[in-house]
Amino acid sequence: MVNSGLARRATSFALLSVAAVALAGCQGGGWSGFGGFGSPSPPPQEAPPPLEPEIPSSIRPDELVGRWGLASFHKPDDRLRTENAAKGQCKQPYVINPGSTGGVIMHLADEATPQELRIKGSRSGKNFIGPPGPPGGERDREIVSFDGRVLITRFIDKDADTRYGTMVYVRCGPKA
Repeated sequence: MVNSGLARRATSFALLSVAAVALAGCQGGGWSGFGGFGSPSPPPQEAPPPLEPEIPSSIRPDELVGRWGLASFHKPDDRLRTENAAKGQCKQPYVINPGSTGGVIMHLADEATPQELRIKGSRSGKNFIGPPGPPGGERDREIVSFDGRVLITRFIDKDADTRYGTMVYVRCGPKA
């Protein structure tokens, strides 16, 4: 005759063993301890998208270095008036300096301290000013037009564009 206490202990031990194996499966191991039976195969690794090659801008950084009158507009009809207002700001010019690594020193939207920004070309032919990274990023501004005397930019970030408008820089004369 089998001792009922011994049978109960054996049954308890068996139940605890099954529970331990089940809990181990809940830890993300599945049934991998049993030769991988039932374990999902890892998802295939996707290759990161290729980075867009750096395309030189059609505007050189040294073309932007200098003293500029600065103003902005929200309505395209105000562009001419804004250019004239920017000329009047040459008494207190916005200064664009050359950067130490080939960029220009300017402000990003909502940043109090200027930093070196890149002038980036793109496959679409558009030019951008912004931190290192692909052209047209959220922190960039698009160069809408530049003729050597007037630089017009707009922020890519919709919130910054709404707050600051289209920026008009007019080159200050040598005596300003």
